[in-house]
Amino acid sequence: MSHSTNMLSHNNGSLNNRTAMNIEKQGYASTRFLMIMILMASTTLMTLLSGGFLQVSAMDTEIKAHLSEQDAGQPERIALTGATIYTMDPERGGEPIQNGTILIENGIITAMGEDVEIPEDTLVEDLNGQQIYPGLIDAFSRMGIFEIGAVPMSHDIDEQGDVNPNVKPERVVNPDSRHIPVARSAGVLTSVVTPDGGIIAGQPGAVRMDGWTWEQMTLQSGLGLLVNWPSPRRNYSEDVRELQNVFEDARAYHTAKKAFEAGQADRIDLDSRWEAMLPLFEGDGELPLIVDAQEVRQIQDAVTWASNEGFPIVIMGGRDAHMITGFLKEMEVPVIITQVLTSPSRNWEAYDARYSLPAKLYNGGVMFAIAGDASPENSNRLPYEAGASIAFGLPADEALKSLTIYPAQILGLDDRVGMLKEGMEATLMITDGSPVEYATRVHQTYIRGAKSDMMDNHRKLYERYRKKVDEWQSRKD
Repeated sequence: MSHSTNMLSHNNGSLNNRTAMNIEKQGYASTRFLMIMILMASTTLMTLLSGGFLQVSAMDTEIKAHLSEQDAGQPERIALTGATIYTMDPERGGEPIQNGTILIENGIITAMGEDVEIPEDTLVEDLNGQQIYPGLIDAFSRMGIFEIGAVPMSHDIDEQGDVNPNVKPERVVNPDSRHIPVARSAGVLTSVVTPDGGIIAGQPGAVRMDGWTWEQMTLQSGLGLLVNWPSPRRNYSEDVRELQNVFEDARAYHTAKKAFEAGQADRIDLDSRWEAMLPLFEGDGELPLIVDAQEVRQIQDAVTWASNEGFPIVIMGGRDAHMITGFLKEMEVPVIITQVLTSPSRNWEAYDARYSLPAKLYNGGVMFAIAGDASPENSNRLPYEAGASIAFGLPADEALKSLTIYPAQILGLDDRVGMLKEGMEATLMITDGSPVEYATRVHQTYIRGAKSDMMDNHRKLYERYRKKVDEWQSRKD
């Protein structure tokens, strides 16, 4: 019995050894097979990628050729005649040009006035008493980076982490956003695409409201550095100190890079975040701070800190700005008002606190622009944000300036858009009245001299159901 047991144990041991050897061989073979498969897959992938890159390159060439053909298809010279032209040019004193003409060549205004000589081979558009205004500027928007609220995949407004000065949102703008044509039909022809989130959200960029690609749409990248000033309601001192530390790190990086460039340091570790902030420490206001601040303490602390650091600053939000107009005027700090058409945020405020805010800043001598609530689906309401302020004390011409020349001046765009003047882009709208009046219709827009398609989602739905009503009415008759 013992012998049999020993034999069985020996046989089992031999079996176990052979099994282990087989498993080891199979494992080696499996590993070798896996490595071969990975190598084959890598080779195939590289081949596909190489072909893909060639296809993308060819596609890119084809797109550029198509865009060149499209630009070439636009008339080189256009004359808009017989219109009342509201230039918004401060040098003209606000007086409109009656029965005026605008001559556009290659997207640029080359002549404007009552007696403009029109060259041959010019496409002439007779506007027959209509009005021409500069395109409106939405100075605070998520246009093209936020599509549908209930679909997170259509949101691209913020990034991971709290410090993202290198984020430039215009690069991810969706040119096919359904909100762009709707806003364009309301006369909003330039949108300042603004990121969100963290301490430093990124750098807003100005985009034209028409184009095939983000490159074609971009008017100017890096308008400023967007800083979300800490809320006084929680850990205020600690959060402000954290913000200051970020700028101290960026300044130290600037100093280290200068030392490296001067040959006083062996190396420098590249950091794209601090690289994006270098213009703050170089030049004269090349990269201003755009600080999101609402309450008095936030605004005062932000302005004082920026002044001590030597940074130019723009306040965005500015709910309580009317309480410190003297301070803002003295410090020469402009304000981008976000939302006029909204209710008071505190129960002790008057019902018209936000409606009358622009008039209070105007009376206090503070430069300001009016923007909406950033949601792209409401960008077409921008004219009414300014229009509502007229009923609460803001002069009508100031309301219009707050959507055109003022935001252009605040954001450094006034050499291209915001007013109509020789040498500037022909970005304009043709209307039957003032853009800030609710009943006004925008008949046509031009963006850098290109005639826009005025069809949008709202108009499609209107025409669809207008047809249904007409059919029902005809059956009734």
